[in-house]
Amino acid sequence: MMLSRIADNMFWLNRYMERADGLARATRYFYILGFDSWEGDTLGYGPLLQSFTSLSAEERVTMQADSQHLLRFVIQDAANINSLKVLLSKARENARGSQDRVTKELWEQVNAMYHFITNEGLVNKLKGEETLKVLDQLEKHCLLYNGIVDSTMPRGLGWEFMNLGKFIERSLQTVDLVDAYLSPMQYDLEQNDNLLYWRRLLYALSGYELYLKTNRGSHHSRQVICQVIFNADFPRSVIYSLKRIEKYLQSLLEENPHPDAAVIIRRFGRLKSMVEFTDTANMNGQELKELVKQIRHQLWDFSAEFSRLFFSYT
Repeated sequence: MMLSRIADNMFWLNRYMERADGLARATRYFYILGFDSWEGDTLGYGPLLQSFTSLSAEERVTMQADSQHLLRFVIQDAANINSLKVLLSKARENARGSQDRVTKELWEQVNAMYHFITNEGLVNKLKGEETLKVLDQLEKHCLLYNGIVDSTMPRGLGWEFMNLGKFIERSLQTVDLVDAYLSPMQYDLEQNDNLLYWRRLLYALSGYELYLKTNRGSHHSRQVICQVIFNADFPRSVIYSLKRIEKYLQSLLEENPHPDAAVIIRRFGRLKSMVEFTDTANMNGQELKELVKQIRHQLWDFSAEFSRLFFSYT
């Protein structure tokens, strides 16, 4: 048995850590590729700021004018509720609240990441030649955390709540990043067939290498969307995350029968089926726009309903 407060802590621990992982990776690659800009790169850091901050469109444009200020904002600014500093602080508090359920190695890694990101000297390093070194260390910290979780956490209720939080967050991140690239082109997959347009998105999702190895031809827009939303073998695609959510949800409900279990399973099943059985070959812009909208809203609704069932605060 597990208290709902503990389950809530473990669920949000991994949501915050997955968000931190996605932000750290995206920031690193957007920064690196910023040195290799091309004529058609009109978005810049825009998709990163749109997906991971609450800035308005005008504020995002202003923010991009100063890359050093932008890095401080997304990494160490406590006023930004989705900065790495804030995310890791919240993750640490959730880990502290469930210390009797998480492993010592997990707690030590979260604690180490917190002290790294709150170090007063980090601000100065983000101004100079050590910027990339800092971004590399942040990404490695996140990779180490994921490895520690996978190799040390017992497979029980805590594991299931943690993974549900992780894959809900991952699928929402992918949808938000994809939408940030689709909306400027009006969801028309006949536009922006230059792979350079999609390069930052693929790197931010750790999917660029896979794309080059598995795709041929010139229809890059449609092929990229097929990979990041519909490719069940790509670990950051929407459908991959939905399948993992389904697995852990079924396991959790088998161990913890609930009178509303059938309702939430049907609701999630409709979402997964909508994505799984989309006709990707003939999908037009309006259908893609509606699909992205529905995935986002149904994931939000599912997350809220899941929290209502299992966590007492909703």
